[in-house]
Amino acid sequence: GAMEAIRTAGGVGVPTIKPWNQELVFEKLDLARTSGCKAVAMDIDGAGLPFLKNMTPPAGSKSVQELSEIIRYAGMPFIVKGVMTAEGALKCADAGCAGIIVSTHGGRVITSAQSTAEVLPEIRAAVGDRLTVIVDGGIRTGYDIFKVLALGADAAMIGRPFVVAAVGGSALGSGAEGVELYANTKRAELENLMIMTNSRTIGDITASKISLR
Repeated sequence: GAMEAIRTAGGVGVPTIKPWNQELVFEKLDLARTSGCKAVAMDIDGAGLPFLKNMTPPAGSKSVQELSEIIRYAGMPFIVKGVMTAEGALKCADAGCAGIIVSTHGGRVITSAQSTAEVLPEIRAAVGDRLTVIVDGGIRTGYDIFKVLALGADAAMIGRPFVVAAVGGSALGSGAEGVELYANTKRAELENLMIMTNSRTIGDITASKISLR
């Protein structure tokens, strides 16, 4: 169903595959190709899920070599989601990833775990321009977007609120209208803060424009 939706949208979408065993990952990649997608992802933070650990052959975490094999088989830009350390980001770069998504597991708050904002500067410093760095989880306002861009992200992801906007828009008329309204609201919030901080372009949004206290 997901592949059909992406295909209907002209390939606009990034299929995300869980870290199954290699054979099943390759099968999923074959399926992803049928959608016409331009990139594919793996939510590596799903490695700790019990139903993956109990598979035969086992699934879960991937070595740099295994990830390299997957990326070569994919034959398109590959993104790994769930990276929270500079070490993990460097391993993704060494494996040949095009980008990473800095994200705690499922976007949830984990007791005593660092936030994405805390680890982002170290990750950016470690990988430099080797990877596109995206941040996911808890991004709700244009001000949140500004913050993660200032800390070194290339982009921010918003998920659940768009689902709510689509459903709400459908109740009033068009789901597309709800999504457009929400997106425009976030854009306006971001542009407002850019004006207030004299940031004429996205490139002007730097760490000097925010306070980490």
